[in-house]
Amino acid sequence: MTEPQLPPDPADPLAELRARADALERQLAASHADTDARVIRAELKAEAIRAGMVDLDGLKLLDLAAVKLSPTGEVDGAGALMARMKRDKPWLFGGVSSSSSSTPPPAQAPRKKLAKDMTDAEYRSARADLIKRR
Repeated sequence: MTEPQLPPDPADPLAELRARADALERQLAASHADTDARVIRAELKAEAIRAGMVDLDGLKLLDLAAVKLSPTGEVDGAGALMARMKRDKPWLFGGVSSSSSSTPPPAQAPRKKLAKDMTDAEYRSARADLIKRR
C-alpha cells in the first residue's frame, strides 16, 4: 500500500519537481501495464484462432493473472494454455479445417448489354463511344 503524499511545499521547487516525477512514473507504470495487457490479449486471440476456437468470448474464461510476456513480447506458454483449455472446455472449439466446403461460382465472361435492353440515352451514349473508337 502506498503512503499518502503530502502536498509539495510551494517554496521548495525541488519538492514540486519530485512530486511531478513521481506522478509521471506512476502514469508510465500504469501505461506499461495497460500495454502489456493489450499485447497479452492480442497474442491469446491469435493462439485461440490457431487452436480452432469458435467464439473468442471464451477467452474471458481464462485467468490472465498467471500469464506473462516474454522479453521478446510473446506470451509464455500460450500454446499450452490453449491446449489445456481445449481439453477442459471442448465445446468452445470446432473442428479445424483449412479449406472451405463451398465451391465458388463458375467464371463467366462479362455479358455485354444488348441494344434492345438499353434505354434511349444509354443507346446514344454507347453508339457515340463506338463511333469515337473508329
